[in-house]
Amino acid sequence: MNTFLEANKDRFLNELLDLLRIPSVSADAKFKDDVRHCAEAVRDALLKAGADLAEIHETAGHPIVYGEKLIDPALPTVLVYGHYDVQPADPYELWHSPPFEPVIKNDRIYARGACDDKGQFFMHIKALETMVATNTLTCNVKIMIEGEEEVGSPNLGLFVRDNKEKLKADVILISDTSIIANDTPSIESGLRGLTYLEVEVTGANRDLHSGVYGGAVANPINVLCEMIASLKDQNNHITIPGFYDKVLELSAAERKAMNEAPFDLEEYKRDLDIDDIEGEAGYTTVERTGIRPTLDVNGIWGGYTGEGAKTVLPSKAYAKISMRLVPNQHHEDILALFTQHFLAIAPPSVKVVVKPHHGGLPYVTPTDSLEYRAAELAMEEAWGGKKPVPTRGGGSIPIVALFEQELGLKSILMGFGLDIDALHSPNESYGLFNFYKGIETLPLFFKHYAALKQ
Repeated sequence: MNTFLEANKDRFLNELLDLLRIPSVSADAKFKDDVRHCAEAVRDALLKAGADLAEIHETAGHPIVYGEKLIDPALPTVLVYGHYDVQPADPYELWHSPPFEPVIKNDRIYARGACDDKGQFFMHIKALETMVATNTLTCNVKIMIEGEEEVGSPNLGLFVRDNKEKLKADVILISDTSIIANDTPSIESGLRGLTYLEVEVTGANRDLHSGVYGGAVANPINVLCEMIASLKDQNNHITIPGFYDKVLELSAAERKAMNEAPFDLEEYKRDLDIDDIEGEAGYTTVERTGIRPTLDVNGIWGGYTGEGAKTVLPSKAYAKISMRLVPNQHHEDILALFTQHFLAIAPPSVKVVVKPHHGGLPYVTPTDSLEYRAAELAMEEAWGGKKPVPTRGGGSIPIVALFEQELGLKSILMGFGLDIDALHSPNESYGLFNFYKGIETLPLFFKHYAALKQ
């Protein structure tokens, strides 16, 4: 297999670069045609890789691409999930090169979607091609790549419920996560959930002159900032009543084991160019990003933000807020708690509206399962005998919990990204090492999984 990979690595890379050139931004309607173009490109790539079937399924939003290579009903079936849509590239001026014109520099691919998730799901397509070409495919393969993950997968749940027979499998394999370092393989055994919403604060019925009305009428921006500031105390503990009631607390032994994973705090700060870290008191950085819930403002705006001065009290102010959740927290419960509290703390001088966007449940994969063992063996073999470290991921893939609920399947989170990949940020990148290592490692999962299932 590695001989085939070596002989075709330049072609594999160029095909990925072509995919990265398609601006498949699901959140912005002006890219709708590009999103469809990307779906068509994914379908074509599956057929080229040797899939017996590859088709586009329409949804109320962006399409889902489904493909399969079924070689023997007696063999186990692996369902691969990924997404071809990408985050908006704004602000464009902060990119060192245009986000949809991929550039290779210092052995890294710079482009929007390079890691999240085009570079990672494309590894699966090239791994399939490698296994088919070398006659080493040991499992049936089903591949489902959606176009709405970055907007909360609003239509994937319906597709899954309507296509349970089509999606019938033994395990789900996902590469949309990271490893600790290129010399330290790891497998994420859990993801945080998510509640994402927008708030709107309204004062007067129009923008007002800040001299004539300032000091006498509520400024919605000031009020919004005060309300948001009150959502955490001096220990960065979230103050919403009931927020922590169902949080699953880890034992001292579990926390100790979690903190034994390699982590260099000084390197972490240097990479982010910060002088110090900040977070919930009583927890380490590893714990704060893996096993503790959060509340963060993702965007805030109102009033005049153009060039020069315009002295107004704005009529409205807005913020987008996300809360990452941990096991036992339900995104709909947290939305209700937030809404009740935010309305309660609003002064009578303003009106407040909370607009839900999307959410998803936390997820934990057992590390003693046969499926996890197969992933562990695959990484151990690919890294020359180095056993991967189990970690907890801070991000969210909202659909993963639904997969277990609807299909009864566990998901293996076998990603190959790094923290330095700048996901969702300007200058997103993906290492060439990681891209090729993924293509090398994924067939080993199939090999070990088939052997363990016998």
